[in-house]
Amino acid sequence: MTKVAVLGAGSWGTALANNIAANNVEVTIWSHRAEQAAEINQKHTNAHYLPKAKLHEALKATADMATAVNDADIVLMVVPTKAVRQVAQELARLLDQRETPVVLAHATKGLESGTHKRISQMIAEEIPAKDYSGLAVISGPSHAEDVVAHDLTAVSIGSTDLAAAQALQKVLANDHFRPYTNDDLLGSELGGALKNIIAIGSGILVGKGYGVNAQAALLTRGLVEMRRVGKAMGAQAETFLGLAGLGDLIVTGMSPNSRNYRAGRSLGQGQDLASVQADMGMVIEGVNTTQAVYDFAQKEGLAIPLTTAIYQVLYQGANIDSEIETLMTRPLKNE
Repeated sequence: MTKVAVLGAGSWGTALANNIAANNVEVTIWSHRAEQAAEINQKHTNAHYLPKAKLHEALKATADMATAVNDADIVLMVVPTKAVRQVAQELARLLDQRETPVVLAHATKGLESGTHKRISQMIAEEIPAKDYSGLAVISGPSHAEDVVAHDLTAVSIGSTDLAAAQALQKVLANDHFRPYTNDDLLGSELGGALKNIIAIGSGILVGKGYGVNAQAALLTRGLVEMRRVGKAMGAQAETFLGLAGLGDLIVTGMSPNSRNYRAGRSLGQGQDLASVQADMGMVIEGVNTTQAVYDFAQKEGLAIPLTTAIYQVLYQGANIDSEIETLMTRPLKNE
């Protein structure tokens, strides 16, 4: 029987682990906080991250990573970008003690601050290739709150190793959660990261009182920028038209369940970034990703006006109304 370890007990890690448990697959979720693991085991809840959810009784939790990983066939990392290296280093020590490699996957949507590296690059630098048989990423339109409520969801599993993608696909699939596979790991990761930037912008527009016309324009032109950056980084352009790109962009850029959207909305309503981050209580991946993509575009000479405007608001204290006016009065051009 396949056994799965999910590393990270935030909202998304918990929702994925709960979905796997509902498929009668043995799954253990690791939390770095013992009290959170105890809550999941005893109350079958994760009140801080998913306050309305009742979790599957078969889902087990532990604060000891070794307990989760040692006999697992699949290890799924779902931790914030800033924690990836630390968790991967601890995981590497555990995997080195095993005789058989695992299928390794992640579901984190971000880029490393400073290096601009994708999650799979960070993992590959910390965990020797001999210790895993394939590396995959879960991406796509999939808010944790909806997944745990069994809303209909489709995601994309990107990997250059089809067997790894299919192994993950098998433990996740059911009548309300449909995973597809693709061979563009790079594009899948970039889609999941880049859409967070545009979602912040979408929230800003709503916070300023603009309607769906403005949102639709932003998301559409934002997708152009996502594809432009993705192409410059070596991704397949068509990936951005699928679940990992357009699909994720729509749900993250339109839903109040999105942290990035909510953060942008608060900014549009006049809050400063520090207070927004403090109020959220969870990582807003798009903030750091905006810095990383802006730096990359400056280095490569890429035109990304929307991302640049969002960067100016987040990091330079720019006036939102002025940035919107600048965008709307740029020289006219073909689409």
